[in-house]
Amino acid sequence: MSSPYVRELTREEHRAHLRLHPDVSHLQIPEWGGVKPDWVAESVGWFEGKLLVAAALVLYRPLPGTRRFLAYLPDGPAIDWSDPRLERWLDPLVAHVQERGAFAVRIGPPLVVRHWEAATVTAGIADPAVRHLRDLPAAGVDGFALDAAERLGRLGWRRCEEGDGSGFGLGQPRYGFRIPLAGRSAQDLRQGLAPHFEQALGTAERAGVRVSWGTAADLSDFYRLYEATAARDGFRARPPEYFRRMWKALNAEDDDRLRLYLAEHDGFVLSAALMVNVGPRSWHSYPASGRQGRELRPSSALLWRMLCDARAAGADVYDLRSITPVLAGGRLLGRLRFKAGTGGRAVEYLGEWERPVGGRGKVLQRAVRVYLGRR
Repeated sequence: MSSPYVRELTREEHRAHLRLHPDVSHLQIPEWGGVKPDWVAESVGWFEGKLLVAAALVLYRPLPGTRRFLAYLPDGPAIDWSDPRLERWLDPLVAHVQERGAFAVRIGPPLVVRHWEAATVTAGIADPAVRHLRDLPAAGVDGFALDAAERLGRLGWRRCEEGDGSGFGLGQPRYGFRIPLAGRSAQDLRQGLAPHFEQALGTAERAGVRVSWGTAADLSDFYRLYEATAARDGFRARPPEYFRRMWKALNAEDDDRLRLYLAEHDGFVLSAALMVNVGPRSWHSYPASGRQGRELRPSSALLWRMLCDARAAGADVYDLRSITPVLAGGRLLGRLRFKAGTGGRAVEYLGEWERPVGGRGKVLQRAVRVYLGRR
């Protein structure tokens, strides 16, 4: 069987393909390129003859002082990862980005290797002998994902480093949390909540915390809480322009692609978060809260409303995004416990992989890691 060939797509071609195959990450839609001004975005497609069989968004980051680029496909590409000959898909991609001047290509196969049910995670948090998610018995392991990892290694791809071991760092996180929605009623979701989450939600409801959709004009309220969250949790806040650009870019073609939710009490916004909707999945992004009114548990009310709205809109999965896999204390453990209270499941992804392109690829790879690591 011959390999597909890769060529650039127009945004219209890319969108047309996604209407037929919508199950991709929000980081793989053409609009996402408008959110990342430091990267040059290109839509590419795999063709068998004249038939478009797969599409992806490639982001190119220039290395200062050179005419070379890092090519990055976050949460992608959405190719046939079960194909025993992955080189049929990946070699044409490497050849294409090399023509564009890439010295390396980094991919994030959208594959889950293993998952743990919420009750198992909660029990692990409470057990001082458990230090990492991998110490807990997994509810499921995907053999196809493990096979894909072996094939990538044989083809010369190298697994990217995971930063400080907490699951966070350059690129997308290795561990996340998902809540299955398909075939579940709102009552099913409510019954699946952990006792501590149900208690917090009841507190918010009795206090009269009200959750509503916001508009672009409300991004200032969101940003006030986001800055407070960054200061409290010790991460560097993105500038307000990032979120204005995100709102404009993602809602340009579909005004329901990005939503802002606000939890208020007595007219004051206490908690906020963004929801990104693509195909059958919704993503919970940039949850933010201040210290005022925390005893009213506004974040629980906010997440519950967002879960119910995603289910009602037909989403199959609600993705709470990154979690720490380290269960031996630390500032991120409370966030994991909060997410586990939803009754979903923790997941381990295949992780990100990279491969040098061209003769100086390995040298330039090291240089770009230093450069990006300082940003």
